Amino acid sequence: MTNATEHDAADPLAPYRDRFVPADVVAYLDGNSLGRPLRVTRDNLVRFVDEVWGERLIRAWGEGWMQTPTDLGDTLGRVTLGAAPGQTVVGDSTTVMLYKLVRAALDARPGRTEIVLDTDNFPTDRYVLEGIAAERGATLRWITADPAAGVTADQVAAVVGPGTAVVVLSHVAYRSGYLADVPGITEVVHDAGALVVWDVCHSVGVVPLQFDAWNVDLAVGCTYKYLNGGPGAPAFAYVATALHGVARQPIQGWMGAADPFAMGPGYQPAAGVRQFVSGTPPVVGMLPMRDMLDLIEEAGLGAVRAKSIALTEFVLAFTDEHLVGKGVRVATPRDAERRGGHVTLDHPSFRELVPQLWKRGVIPDFRMPDGMRIGLSPLSTSFAEVERGLRIVAEALS
Repeated sequence: MTNATEHDAADPLAPYRDRFVPADVVAYLDGNSLGRPLRVTRDNLVRFVDEVWGERLIRAWGEGWMQTPTDLGDTLGRVTLGAAPGQTVVGDSTTVMLYKLVRAALDARPGRTEIVLDTDNFPTDRYVLEGIAAERGATLRWITADPAAGVTADQVAAVVGPGTAVVVLSHVAYRSGYLADVPGITEVVHDAGALVVWDVCHSVGVVPLQFDAWNVDLAVGCTYKYLNGGPGAPAFAYVATALHGVARQPIQGWMGAADPFAMGPGYQPAAGVRQFVSGTPPVVGMLPMRDMLDLIEEAGLGAVRAKSIALTEFVLAFTDEHLVGKGVRVATPRDAERRGGHVTLDHPSFRELVPQLWKRGVIPDFRMPDGMRIGLSPLSTSFAEVERGLRIVAEALS
């Protein structure tokens, strides 16, 4: 295995690490849960308080704030989603956005009453769909996925049919890091006459996406992982142009109305993706994300993905050399084409071990039943940092 120093010396993205606020830890291995803040974000937040909010006050709504959900959505779409303008909007939480999209998709397929999902999807996705099924009298059709792999096009083809309204899947499995075949699965769903909602929380900002080229219908994602938007940063929704005027969101707030300040007696949705806004846009929460999108665009998402693959390959090589002999099992696909931005390692001791690692300044996370996720945010993570953390894992297992 090439050592970490050689990897870092050859890394074209190494200078970007200095753009982040330094963390007083030995190794931060949880960038797929919460990205580190950028130095420029600290300065921009102060400037926003002093020069925009502080000086312009309510006048700033008419000077740009009202357009931030769609303006920032267009930037996010261009930089990370492969989406033309007018299809992406920022606001709400992932949970709320997912509810809006699934409800809209279900209602856009009248006469169809089945929702397809998988047993190993993130709990929020499963819980939201259970609630919608109860609310709308729909039937859930479950795909039993291998936790160490993920849902395949063949598995989807086996369950969709004339009763299927919508399929909801994750692009990258939160537990194993399995990278699903978005265009292949989307084609299968379309052949059945249904719509698909993709959860891209664990891929946006680290895996290049091509929503328009892949004929994606709808997608939702968070922005505090690889987009470094900060804790509680607003989520986003993608709604393909073909569904504008067909899919109508269920949470009819005044900010998604055709004329919010008419204060009229009835709701008339805004044209296009704007109708998926409900309440007041979270302007402050959008600021850090804009800074990270600028950085990703500067570095190039292709280069980010290349380093992500190199980092995960480094973890796999270290694991084979130093951890497998201690009973560790790799629960992530070894094929880079089927792997997202994190590696999951299984060991029966990890549940007790991870809190001890945190005390030693090594910060991975734990997922039941016995998985330790090594989350690698390429622009802020060095190979040396990863190696330091994994060596302490090896020591702890000994």
